[in-house]
Amino acid sequence: MAAPILFIGNKNYSSWSLRPWLALKWAGIEFEERIIPLGGEGYGRSAIKEVREASPSGRVPALHVNDTVIYESLAICEWAGEQAPSLWPHDALERAQARSVACEMHAGFAALRRDLSMNIRRRLSAAPLWVDDTRADLEQLFATWERLLDAHGGPFLFGARGIADSMFAPVATRLRTYAVATPGPARAYCDAILADDAFQQWERAAQSEPWTIQQAEALYR
Repeated sequence: MAAPILFIGNKNYSSWSLRPWLALKWAGIEFEERIIPLGGEGYGRSAIKEVREASPSGRVPALHVNDTVIYESLAICEWAGEQAPSLWPHDALERAQARSVACEMHAGFAALRRDLSMNIRRRLSAAPLWVDDTRADLEQLFATWERLLDAHGGPFLFGARGIADSMFAPVATRLRTYAVATPGPARAYCDAILADDAFQQWERAAQSEPWTIQQAEALYR
């Protein structure tokens, strides 16, 4: 079988691309990476020509495995988990719990994702004044992290790094970018994510990218 091909967006901005990229790296799965710069004509409407050619949804990431296209972040992570079961906890109930929080990140925290978009290169000196729903998302996030870290001993949510952590990894960058006051357990968890070798490989690439997305760079100026 030829190596899978993972189509992703700009590493500085594409949080959904980072998630399965980390899962594949942590699983030890060899894959080819192809970056499609986002922005410009069709951006925000799932109508970028190059993305449409790689993904039926018009969005990245998309993983090509031979003639099959898996074009959704959590679905790609699930495929990686089937190749490397260690990405989920061994215990069935813990595994269900890990899937619960992965799905919560996938489908929830809408205000957090709206107001704290990923921009790895950016650093704000002080956090903006968040609206109520964003503050509620942050409180929910920290409570979830603290509960799991306390139950499983850290440094990752279920002890060892896995798909649940890959789903939350972009949030660790966002808390740093927007200078969010972060309680001790959550801060230690973010430190573990940001110190991970695979994440640091992604971050170095993000910092050296030549492309910017104007809409993203205009936020909080």
